[in-house]
Amino acid sequence: MDYSQHAGIDLHIHTTASDGTFTPLEIVAHAIKLKLKAIAITDHDTLAGSSEALNSGIPASLEFLTGVEISAAPPPFYHQAGSFHLLGYSIHLDDSVLNQTLGKLQLARKNRNPEIINRLNDLGISISLDEVREEAGNVQLGRPHIAQMMIRKGVVSSIDEAFDQFLGTDKPAYVDKYRVNCSKAINAILGAGGIPVLAHPGLLEFESEHQLDDLIGRLKQMGVQGVEVYYPQHTADQTRLFAELARRHALLMTGGTDFHGSIHPDIEMGSGKGNLAVSYELYKKLIKHHKSKPI
Repeated sequence: MDYSQHAGIDLHIHTTASDGTFTPLEIVAHAIKLKLKAIAITDHDTLAGSSEALNSGIPASLEFLTGVEISAAPPPFYHQAGSFHLLGYSIHLDDSVLNQTLGKLQLARKNRNPEIINRLNDLGISISLDEVREEAGNVQLGRPHIAQMMIRKGVVSSIDEAFDQFLGTDKPAYVDKYRVNCSKAINAILGAGGIPVLAHPGLLEFESEHQLDDLIGRLKQMGVQGVEVYYPQHTADQTRLFAELARRHALLMTGGTDFHGSIHPDIEMGSGKGNLAVSYELYKKLIKHHKSKPI
């Protein structure tokens, strides 16, 4: 597959600053190789990836947005399960409130890992946090790194198997994680001059279009300004629905691959599984919206 033929933009990318396998510099180089026009680094609960990329210099041929993906608790009126995350774009990296909010999430993530290891040990799986840390290097450790060590030890044969049997929600070694209050996360992004966006709505569980419509409408009232419409795991029908809901609520549309490198080898930056193409026009609308915001 020649992924470069689908090149456009990718506004959902992870680096070694969280749970990706490419460094921020490697992400920039890979984006240029794929002839992408614009990218955003959106590491989990940290601005380190965006900061490192900016400090190293972004070539003139590539447009770049600072970003983050925040693990947020669903708003109290939403009672379904699913992966509720908020993306923040074009944020000030030195904002104190946002960094304090992310610091709490990073500490919770750090404290969660030993609990996961203990549960695996209780299941008879010989694995230590030191082993995981040595293998992963100087990164923010998470479940994907533990899964990679389980593969190396022959416990499982793939990342998916590790999550399906042990690490996923409600599985034997799963440990629930701290999530920041939804309103607080939105306000932290706004306070840092950023644009809050609902990430991958297709990973949420909802009983009807009306329920999702209500969720998006109420999130807009809370300050959300966009919806991640284009995403590798969204079906064609879902993509059409999310685009319609974004238009209905006068929200920005964004898209990205959720690129993690070798952790998810079937997902390529800029094109997902080979059939994702996010238009540069969406990026231009995002930038125009950001410039129109009052300072």
